[in-house]
Amino acid sequence: MCIEPSEPPSPRLTRRGVLAASAALAGTATVLGSAGPAAATTPGRRPRTGDLVVEGGTLLDPATGDVTEDAVVVIRDGVVRAAGARGRTSVSAGVPRLDAHGQWVLPGLIDAHIHLNTVAEARDAVGKGATSARSGSTNFYQDIAVRELARRAPGMAPRLRAAGIFVTPDLGDTLLADPELAVLAGLKGGVRSAEALRHVVRVNLARGAEVVKTRVNERAGLPEQDPLTQVYSHAQLSEVVAAARRGGKGVLCHSYSEKGCHDAVTAGIRSLEHGVFVGERTLHEMRRRDTYFTPTLTAIAGLAESSDPVLAERGRAYLPVLKQAVLAAHELGVPLAAGTDSSGGTVDPIGREVELMHAAGLPPLDAIRTATTHAARLLGLEGTAGRPARGHAGDLVLVPGDPLADVSLLKKPSRVVRAGLPV
Repeated sequence: MCIEPSEPPSPRLTRRGVLAASAALAGTATVLGSAGPAAATTPGRRPRTGDLVVEGGTLLDPATGDVTEDAVVVIRDGVVRAAGARGRTSVSAGVPRLDAHGQWVLPGLIDAHIHLNTVAEARDAVGKGATSARSGSTNFYQDIAVRELARRAPGMAPRLRAAGIFVTPDLGDTLLADPELAVLAGLKGGVRSAEALRHVVRVNLARGAEVVKTRVNERAGLPEQDPLTQVYSHAQLSEVVAAARRGGKGVLCHSYSEKGCHDAVTAGIRSLEHGVFVGERTLHEMRRRDTYFTPTLTAIAGLAESSDPVLAERGRAYLPVLKQAVLAAHELGVPLAAGTDSSGGTVDPIGREVELMHAAGLPPLDAIRTATTHAARLLGLEGTAGRPARGHAGDLVLVPGDPLADVSLLKKPSRVVRAGLPV
């Protein structure tokens, strides 16, 4: 799991050129209107948002479970101004209309673990219903540029919480992501000392990362690695968490083994990613600490379809174990968030993760909440995303049927609205 390698920028980068390089790698420089960092910081330039009335559909509010037939959602300047039954919702004349008769209308979905490296990937994520997302890290700060793209041209990218680069022992070519990382080159054993860990976090925060991504175990998606091998100790994870907290940020942690999961949770991470072998004692600790669980069932299910026999067997063995962990977490009251762990140019629909949450034992509405209200809370987007309610973002997905009866409908939205703009 987690990010695929991509070509590095030129090593002859200045500090001023880092954002420009990120934009070039992500393919956003033209959209942002400049090859330089000023493109992302020019004040007074309003993003492109829309006015729209979505009418006639059946509206589902995941927060309450309320279902409203023949509903009207009024979006002005990319924000929901009213939502409810037709007879109780006033609509101004002259506003563009989207006919939703025969459709169910939900808030835009949230992918809480995705790797977006290019404009094409960002656009694909939106088209598949993910109007908000949290980055699971990128190699060269492309997610920072994608976040700026989303702010300027919301129809082209999800609203994004960027993680910057992975805090991992072997940075590889990611050392070229920022000149400040060059001091870490040649460290014996890689990024493991307290100062080295703090340094990577500081560089991430200086580049504008809103969350920090680290790991406790090796990767499941590489056949030569053992996902149960621990790469950071409790003390090392605690250093990462403390450095992130000093900057007011939380940490998401790539985890597989029970010991690794427990070390990560007790070190103070905000969310546990993957977590196949998380045990009951750790789940209880997560409930006590309000630590989120982002199981990325889609990614584990994808391993089972791999042409590599090692990965295929790993996926077949891991998926039922992870489903049991998800159900146990839900029954204990551990907050769950949906994330696909999409990477390498392929974007899986976030609706697939909702479907797998349901397959793991969650009732349909609770499965939908993992990609709406629960994920919004994890991302700090309560009041902005996750509900089709007044004051929330004008992000909607339309599906041709009742998702409470068939959650698989969320895999292929018939229409997506982002900030009042049909996409």
